[in-house]
Amino acid sequence: MPQHTPHRSRLLSRRSWPEARFLADVLRTETVGGGLLLLGAVLALIWANSPWRAAYADLSHWVPWPGGAGLHLDLDLRTWAADGLLAIFFFVVGLELKREFVAGDLRDPRRAALPVVAALGGMIVPALVYLAVTLSAGGAGLRGWAIPTATDIAFALAVLAVISSHLPQGLRAFLLTLAVVDDLFAITIIAVFYTADFQPLPLLAALLPIAAFGLLVQRRRTWWWALIPLAVVAWTLVHASGVHATVAGVLLGFTVPVLRGRDGAPGLAERLEHRWRPVSAGLAVPVFAFFAAGVTLVGVDVGGVLTSPVVLAVAAGLVLGKVIGVFGSSYLLARFTRAELDEEITWADLLGLALLAGIGFTVSLLIGELAFGPGSPEEDGVKVAVLLGSLISALLASVVLIRRNRVYRRISERESRDADGDGVPDVYQGDTV
Repeated sequence: MPQHTPHRSRLLSRRSWPEARFLADVLRTETVGGGLLLLGAVLALIWANSPWRAAYADLSHWVPWPGGAGLHLDLDLRTWAADGLLAIFFFVVGLELKREFVAGDLRDPRRAALPVVAALGGMIVPALVYLAVTLSAGGAGLRGWAIPTATDIAFALAVLAVISSHLPQGLRAFLLTLAVVDDLFAITIIAVFYTADFQPLPLLAALLPIAAFGLLVQRRRTWWWALIPLAVVAWTLVHASGVHATVAGVLLGFTVPVLRGRDGAPGLAERLEHRWRPVSAGLAVPVFAFFAAGVTLVGVDVGGVLTSPVVLAVAAGLVLGKVIGVFGSSYLLARFTRAELDEEITWADLLGLALLAGIGFTVSLLIGELAFGPGSPEEDGVKVAVLLGSLISALLASVVLIRRNRVYRRISERESRDADGDGVPDVYQGDTV
């Protein structure tokens, strides 16, 4: 009687073809978005350190609607970019989160185990590293503990796309899924730990337009003239409540149905995501980067900034905390459970991906602003630390992943020469391949 070996779930296993096709669409869009995000950050850095830097500051602090104080909307352009445009980004995140938990890999607990645990480790360890550095320096800046916990999916995917030509598909799938879970935890952190002057009545009132929005989309009523005003009203009320207004985008995204129709047509969440992702990746995030990354170093003691406890803590959290958290938690999960890596992926591949997770930008800069506030002494230091930590992480990840890509390319070339599968390259047998 044959013996049955216990089932061992595969970590980073290949996805189904529809899932792979969806991933490819996301990767292409996010790669372009990552380039635009980088362009916005570079332009901001150049302008903020040019002879015309005063004009950059004036533009950032210009208030287009000074009469909106009654609704707390007398915001400058920089705040509109962080609170307003990023709501579009988080709306897309909400759609993606719901899709993954309802119809994606995260609906399967065995498949969800690794990205959830890796994302948790990739947030807890950087926060602990930040706290350890700041506490050892006297405890100043503890409020910024969450800054190094976020991974910027647009930047990370852009770097991976540039490097990768032969890397396993499972790595791309893992990075995207980890970022989805990472975004969920980041949203929770913002809502729970960085809400100041909380007003419950506007937040309760915001449930009405959100419910109306949800009722329309559940009935597949996609009237833009109704949905967009409802979304704006919900955003305004959430902003007035003291909760960061981007949470409204996530809540609206959660109301959209995911499952396909009876005729097999794509679900509404997928259609809205394809429609709004270009706006998010091509406009909202790059504009936010343009206003958030403009740190002026003219006349600044760069050595003093780089040795600041907050700067060291953020950079160490991104560079060291992320790789230890993501890689270490994944290793422990495989070591003490029945889960194991997919047979085509090695721990060296995962190490490169864990380094790549240290690229924090959009949400890290946002949390930095929420933690210390604009105009604070830590403001420029946080920006420098996020940029520096992300750059170091990207370079280290590139070194590892380029080496791994070369290995997989040689394997692919060897397999392409061995068309008959006998282990001997056909070119050596005189065959034409």
